[in-house]
Amino acid sequence: AHIPLSGRNPLLQEALGIRPHVLVLNKMDLADPHRQPVSSEVGLGGWGPTALPFQPFSHLSPQIVPLVAKLVGSGPRYHRAENAEYSILVIGVPNVGKSSLINSLRRLHLKKGKATAVGGEPGVTKAVLTKIQVCEKPLMYLVDTPGVLPPKLGDMETGMKLALCGAIRDHLVGEDIMADYLLYTLNKQQQFGYVLRYGLAEACDDIETVLRRVALTQGRTQKVKVLTGTGNVNVTMLNYPAAAYTFLRDFRAGHLGRVTLD
Repeated sequence: AHIPLSGRNPLLQEALGIRPHVLVLNKMDLADPHRQPVSSEVGLGGWGPTALPFQPFSHLSPQIVPLVAKLVGSGPRYHRAENAEYSILVIGVPNVGKSSLINSLRRLHLKKGKATAVGGEPGVTKAVLTKIQVCEKPLMYLVDTPGVLPPKLGDMETGMKLALCGAIRDHLVGEDIMADYLLYTLNKQQQFGYVLRYGLAEACDDIETVLRRVALTQGRTQKVKVLTGTGNVNVTMLNYPAAAYTFLRDFRAGHLGRVTLD
C-alpha cells in the first residue's frame, strides 16, 4: 500500500516498530480517489499486519477502539496483567487531527463533549496532556500530545507539502511562496478546479495572475493612503497576501477539487 511519506516521521516509525499501533489517515474525503491506497498498515513491527479499508475519518472512529483492544490484548502486558485499563498515546505531525480524534472517540463511546482543545492551525496542543477517558468497556484512556516534526526535513518539496496541509505555520514559509507551489502542483496533476472557482478563462501558471483573479472574485482588497501634491488620497488596491491565504484555505477545504500531494 502507498504510504504518504511526507507525513511520516522516521524517528517515530523507529520507536513504533516494537509496539502495537494503528495508523489513522485523516481527511481521506479530500484525497484524489484515483490515487488512494487500498488499505492502511495497522499494527506493525512484528505484531502482524491488519488491514482497514480506507474510509472517511468519521466512519473509521467506531472501528478504532475494538482494533486497539485487540492489538494490545494479543500482546504481553509486561507484568500488568491485573490492570485492565488501556493507556494509548496519540502521536503525529502537527495539525492532523489528533485532538479531534480523541474528542470524536469520546463522543462516540461516552456520549460526552470534547475534552481537549482543537484548532485549524499547528501548535494548539502545546504540552502532553493528562489521560482522557474515551471508552468504558474496555476502559481506555488516550493521551494527547503536541505535533512532532523531524528536526530536519529531507527536502524542500516535503516541507512545502507539509506546509500546504497546515503542519507548518503559514507565515514561517510565506503564503505567497506556498500559493505558487500549490498552483504548480494543481497544474502538474491537471487539477483545474481553480479555473472554474475563480472565473479564469483557462489554466494559468502565473501565480500573480491567479491571485489577482482571486482578489477580484473574493473581494480581497485594502485601502492604502497615497500622498499626492494636493493631499492624502485613499486608494483601494488588491490585497495579494489575503488572496494567497484565500487560495490556500480553499485548497484545504476541498473547494479546488480532491488532491493528493504524495
